[in-house]
Amino acid sequence: MNLNGKIALVTGASSGIGAATAIKLAAQGVKVGLAARRVDRLEALVRQIKTAGGEALAIEMDVVDPASVQAGVDELVKAYGTVDILFNNAGLMPISDVETLKTDEWARMVDVNIKGVLNSTAAVLPIMQKQRSGHIFNTSSIAGRKVFAGLTVYCATKHAVTAFSEGLRLEIGKKHNIRVTCIQPGAVDTELFEHVTDKGYRDQMEGLRDQMAFLKADDIADTLLFALQAPDYVNVAELFVLPTDQPW
Repeated sequence: MNLNGKIALVTGASSGIGAATAIKLAAQGVKVGLAARRVDRLEALVRQIKTAGGEALAIEMDVVDPASVQAGVDELVKAYGTVDILFNNAGLMPISDVETLKTDEWARMVDVNIKGVLNSTAAVLPIMQKQRSGHIFNTSSIAGRKVFAGLTVYCATKHAVTAFSEGLRLEIGKKHNIRVTCIQPGAVDTELFEHVTDKGYRDQMEGLRDQMAFLKADDIADTLLFALQAPDYVNVAELFVLPTDQPW
């Protein structure tokens, strides 16, 4: 895909992988819709992108709410005309053993990690079908391939994202000329650990920083660009990206 002048929607764009990807897309000439709930951060990112010569729009969006997602997509289309790239990146990773019954955290993970992907896809897909082109990226995880104690519900949500991505590719790739890529990162230096309310697991996760060099958000952004810039006849369906010294 020739990126200059294309239009992208990035969810979870207020920090981490989403923000890094938005910056790199804008540097390639992509007009970027920055979607998240923290509008102040989005507006700061818009200023940063515009100062560097790019184009971006801050969109207040809660991916859990279909009406909010649709309104955000409508706002982006009104501003820039269409959507060529969707990066479903919003996600949460609270960690706890199932027996602690933190059911509110389970529900929130299901809402954001699964329903958020479905809501954004549902809002953007008709646009891509009509223009017979587009590229949808979903952020899964190493937890979408493997299962870890304490991450049981999180792993379940990310396995769902991986399965949805492959099924979506099978259904819309040939039929509508839309590419689908599932990105599955290992340990990345982002805000995900801040969602962990269990002190034991929080300490354990933070301790991993002493055991390996975490990936940076920019590394995942570069991974997305690699798949995006492949020839139109190439669909990089999955990208499993780990730190070199990650042993699990």
